[in-house]
Amino acid sequence: CTVIFTRMATKDLHKPISILFCNLAFSDLFTSFSGFWISMLFITNPDVTIFGSKDMLAPYAFYTMSILSTIYNLVSIGIERYLAVAESMRTRFRVTRSHSIAAVLINWVLAFFLGCLPLMGWNCLHMEKNLSVLYSPFCVNYLIFIAIPNVVLAFIIPLFTYLRIIIILRKRKLRMKACGQATGTYKSAEIQVARTSIFIWLLALISYAPFFAGVIFDATNYQCHIDLYPGVYIFRNCTAMLITINCLGNPIIYTLKVKTLGAKLKALKCLSANRIRACTI
Repeated sequence: CTVIFTRMATKDLHKPISILFCNLAFSDLFTSFSGFWISMLFITNPDVTIFGSKDMLAPYAFYTMSILSTIYNLVSIGIERYLAVAESMRTRFRVTRSHSIAAVLINWVLAFFLGCLPLMGWNCLHMEKNLSVLYSPFCVNYLIFIAIPNVVLAFIIPLFTYLRIIIILRKRKLRMKACGQATGTYKSAEIQVARTSIFIWLLALISYAPFFAGVIFDATNYQCHIDLYPGVYIFRNCTAMLITINCLGNPIIYTLKVKTLGAKLKALKCLSANRIRACTI
């Protein structure tokens, strides 16, 4: 909420990347609220989240939608950063606000469509075959269809984009060094991008790898709910907590580390005091 408020309240931060940052914060907020909805159902009726029911269909669908939106936003940010660096010396193409808005709309439409497939009929409410043990009443084939391509997308594309950014910055630094020019700016930028990409990879690995492992276990498991209780369901709850940690980590990595945003946040805090002072004068 702090990231969204600060981004929207400062006019000079209305840049293409700022739109993606704000949308990422909104996706993380949506993920947190969906997880809170599931947690409340677990507190009031734990059996519903273990054996599955119609009441769990909508919360799980919205939770899936919000996670997919977060993944697509992370990929969009990586692509935007790559285009901004790779095309900075050219005038043929520039990432504009309209491009970022179009990317946001495409991300949400795709996440909404894939997340709502169980609500449209791809569920196992009235079937005992192919039923997910961890995420009833979802079907195992739906979880595989959602998890495998998106996990690959979340890991491969950011890896490619950030590695390409580092390579481009290094080439430009060597070029400037050969010409006898100062390379301090490119060196600091290269270090910052490398550090940020490592944080992104570690956070994504810690957050989504256990969930992916749970889906693989679900697909290869042939035991019933009672035989797996409580250990596997504790693991499932831990995967949900790790996804929430990802929602908390994204603002720190992508937004709150930016010095400009921190300065604007401090300025917003002092806004009311400045107004009172100005009225007094």
